[in-house]
Amino acid sequence: MLGLKFKALVLLSGIALAGCTDKSAETAVSSYPIQPLPFTSVKVTDNFWAPRIKTNHDVTIPIAIEQSTITGRIKNFEIAAGMAEGEFCSSYPFDDSDVFKIIEGASYSLQTFPDPGLEAKLDSLIEKIGAAQEEDGYLYTYRTIMGDDSHPWIGKRWEKTHLLSHELYNLGHMYEAAVAHFQATGKRNFLDIAIKSADLVNEEIGWGKIETYPGHQEIETGLVKLYLVTGEKKYLDLAKFFLDVRGPGGEEYSQSHLKVVDQSEAVGHSVRAAYMYTGMADVAALTGDESYVNAISHIWEDIVHRKMYVTGGIGASGGNEGFGEPYHLPNMSAYCETCASIANVFWNHRMFLHHGEAKYYDVLERTLYNALLSGVSLSGDRFFYPNVLESAGRHQRQAWFGCACCPSNISRFIPSVPGYVYARTACAVYINMYLDNTASIEMGDHSVTIVQETMYPWDGEVKITVKPEKEKKFDLKLRIPGWARGEAIPGGLYSFVKGDNEDIILQVNGKDEKIKMTDGYAVISKKWKAGDMIKLVLPMKVQEVIADERVEADRHKFALQRGPLVYCAEWPDNKDSKVLSLVFDPKTEIKASYRDDILNGVTVLETTARPVIVRPDEERLTGDPRKAVLIPYHLWNNRGPGEMKVWLPDNAIAAIPDTIAQ
Repeated sequence: MLGLKFKALVLLSGIALAGCTDKSAETAVSSYPIQPLPFTSVKVTDNFWAPRIKTNHDVTIPIAIEQSTITGRIKNFEIAAGMAEGEFCSSYPFDDSDVFKIIEGASYSLQTFPDPGLEAKLDSLIEKIGAAQEEDGYLYTYRTIMGDDSHPWIGKRWEKTHLLSHELYNLGHMYEAAVAHFQATGKRNFLDIAIKSADLVNEEIGWGKIETYPGHQEIETGLVKLYLVTGEKKYLDLAKFFLDVRGPGGEEYSQSHLKVVDQSEAVGHSVRAAYMYTGMADVAALTGDESYVNAISHIWEDIVHRKMYVTGGIGASGGNEGFGEPYHLPNMSAYCETCASIANVFWNHRMFLHHGEAKYYDVLERTLYNALLSGVSLSGDRFFYPNVLESAGRHQRQAWFGCACCPSNISRFIPSVPGYVYARTACAVYINMYLDNTASIEMGDHSVTIVQETMYPWDGEVKITVKPEKEKKFDLKLRIPGWARGEAIPGGLYSFVKGDNEDIILQVNGKDEKIKMTDGYAVISKKWKAGDMIKLVLPMKVQEVIADERVEADRHKFALQRGPLVYCAEWPDNKDSKVLSLVFDPKTEIKASYRDDILNGVTVLETTARPVIVRPDEERLTGDPRKAVLIPYHLWNNRGPGEMKVWLPDNAIAAIPDTIAQ
């Protein structure tokens, strides 16, 4: 029975597809109105994502396992199990979570790249985790090894979990990893460990028991996945408890200052926040609690309209690793934690599944192609924790971190990217992302194969072949990104200087199709037969982006965007390795050209700029025009540290002079 229930798990929720009305939440109170297509049903073959997914398997996951061995994260389980002697080895009490995330990412990767050697490594890790689990199901190696009150963050069992103990945070990642491992291998060894743990948590924590909540949210999503794989409603109820027990009277840092349904602004630690909003979306989908959806909808507007970077990054402040005041978005000190970008993608995906509106994917795509991908090098072995939008050369990707949440999070996210391409209802297929792939989509009593051919994100032409197993009428919904419709971002925090755009081309079987837009999607309703072909051309001209005047850091500056990619000027491509002193004229011609000799192949932008010099009397002068080259932001720092900036001054006042006239 467990296996049958698990087969219904579709990434997030596993209940039957909703009816033909895309927003039929009233008829699907126990499921998302729209269902995602699992990444295992999508074979990616492009030259952008496929190499990254392969590099994650070949490089990132092995490095994460190696670093977890070197730093003692794995040994902690051995010591807790009595298999080795010593004290807790690594830097932070929550380091168990990194091992769990690595297992999750490796499990996803196994479904794309079967690897007996990697599977055996996971079995060895899981054996150690099981041995470290205490008899009643408790699993937290720091306390098992070091005892109660052994760290300022740790008191008795569960005593400080609402503060910084991370006991429940660790378990959330374990539950997600256990479900992923079961999905990949069919083995119950890790799933049984997770169930034993969750049963203990449910026995000891809840209404009328220990009424506490996680100081770092994550267990909510893990419990939802356990519920979906086991059918045990107690796990869903416990996830809802952990949300409802928060606030009032707690801290903004952990979003426990108010009841979750009373929150309307994004505050505090950005990863904690976005994980919580993700959990709220999941629980709302499975319980029909619209108050959760109302709350996170208001919070979404607060972030997108006032607190998000042009790269899609969230969390401006390093002090709280989180949100600052509205419109406070500094560039050189931007935090934009990689984990926050991953959490932002999780959350926006769920918002789309609730509402079916393309604006959530517009934010998801912006974050995915810019702030998130900046977090890992092309080689897959160097990482950013914060992701600044301007650098004087003091920033460099690292091989690992003492707090290694970002590399391990990257390792679990990258293999799941194909799962964001499509979604469906009983009588509609959504195409949300464009990349070379072949997808097999089950729609009730029939299946449909969809093949995409495109050079996206370098080119906006997409060829889509539809192959239903039998002629069938359904809606095909193609997302028309906001950037292709003249909208930089929903809400106007950023806007294009020229909001108009070239015409979008849509053809079906060689004939022009009138574009009928609904919620940001071009909807094609017809009876599809094998071999039907769609051609979609999204115009990819270079767009000048300006920020709301209230964003002080971006005044007298503009950014450049082409398609989903935000660009930056970086030192290797510019004279004297200098870019911070350059002033750009937005009226100067900007040429896009593809180069296969740098950065594994990339479309660059070429224009001209003038360097700023300062005289002793502090008068600023501009030098002669020089060639200026820009690359996609996510690729910066793959050639070493140096100057970089996203926002380009159009006035000498906004530049940082690099020479002083004598």
